[in-house]
Amino acid sequence: MTSPDPVSAATRRSIFLLSTATFSSMVGQRICDAMLPELSRVFSVGLAQAAQVVSVFAITYGIAQLFFGPLGDRMGKYRIVTLSAFFCSVGSLVAVLAGSLDVLLFARVLMAVGAAGLIPLAMAWVGDSVPTDRLQEMLTRTGLGSTLGLVIGQLLGGLLTDALGWRWCFVFMTLLFTVVGTLLYTDLRRQGVTLLPQRAVVVPQAADAIPPVARPGFVKQAMIIVTGSWSRTVLLMAVVEGAVGFGVLAIWATHLHQKLGLSLSMAGAVVALYGLGGMLYMFMGRNLIARFGQQGLVILGGAIVGVCACVLAFTPHWLLAIPASLLAGFGFFMFHNTMQATATDMAPEARGTAVSLFSSFLFLGQSIGVVMAASLMDRIGSSVVIAGAGIVMALEGVFFAWVLRRRGDEKR
Repeated sequence: MTSPDPVSAATRRSIFLLSTATFSSMVGQRICDAMLPELSRVFSVGLAQAAQVVSVFAITYGIAQLFFGPLGDRMGKYRIVTLSAFFCSVGSLVAVLAGSLDVLLFARVLMAVGAAGLIPLAMAWVGDSVPTDRLQEMLTRTGLGSTLGLVIGQLLGGLLTDALGWRWCFVFMTLLFTVVGTLLYTDLRRQGVTLLPQRAVVVPQAADAIPPVARPGFVKQAMIIVTGSWSRTVLLMAVVEGAVGFGVLAIWATHLHQKLGLSLSMAGAVVALYGLGGMLYMFMGRNLIARFGQQGLVILGGAIVGVCACVLAFTPHWLLAIPASLLAGFGFFMFHNTMQATATDMAPEARGTAVSLFSSFLFLGQSIGVVMAASLMDRIGSSVVIAGAGIVMALEGVFFAWVLRRRGDEKR
């Protein structure tokens, strides 16, 4: 007789809907990558200045994490995810109407503020709702949404910009966030939770009831997390991962467009395979986790990214960029999913704050990577920048495996 599934059907449904939120968040993050040359042309600015639509989003996203983590811990993570989706639709609408680069940057700030409440709080909600032994597996499901969003964001950014113009990318985003917010709100009502915070109701307790544990303030929670040696290591590694894994990715489509002569649509489609490779990992994740363990996943994942980034950087023909982009995404998400699982378990007593800090450091790293990549590609070339980032990713995989092994030895 099989044992009952510890993850209920209702929880699985909520996880699926949260994956639609992570999907929309990642589409919003990556949809500008392939349109950078077009924005540079339309607004008569340099590529580095046009890349601010990516870097400003990442910086704002990272800073906003500092507020959404404790907000989710206090007001309810699912509720904040729902509200954030609706807020993103407002920012997307402003982008549709933007008449200058400055207004578009303001719209991206609004989108980033809303998006900051999606992926990390979705991860934290899953961490609160499923048993520890199923955590990494269930995180692959929300991760599947964000990975698919990476694919669609890169692909639509190029396709819509070429076919209809860059504004239509944000028309799509406005509709997407509105639909996702409505689905989340419907599920929130099913859970019996309202959007507005409820006033506390004092319920008489039995004499032997356990009194509620007072939750420390955000600053105290954050200091506990940041000053811990293990969590500090994870957060610093998140900065590096964000810079070389997500940040430099923003110039891949531009590299293919400028160096190999691909159209924006085609360049975006090739880079979208990075996300498709991540989706492939999500489908295979359960078996790979069991076979290689966390240490094996990060070493192998980092090595794959390093090799594939070098191939994409120096290939003389664009056809080789297709398998390179696909396998690079597969390797990156082997590494990234392990980082996510580690982050959700950094501080179980304040999981929302911990995951938000992780996401904050990750996207601050991304903003650093975008700015550095856009600046350096004019000086040393995009090929060197992309290959260098891949090599750093491979080295980080080796280092992460080492610290995981040390962590395991300390627990014994």
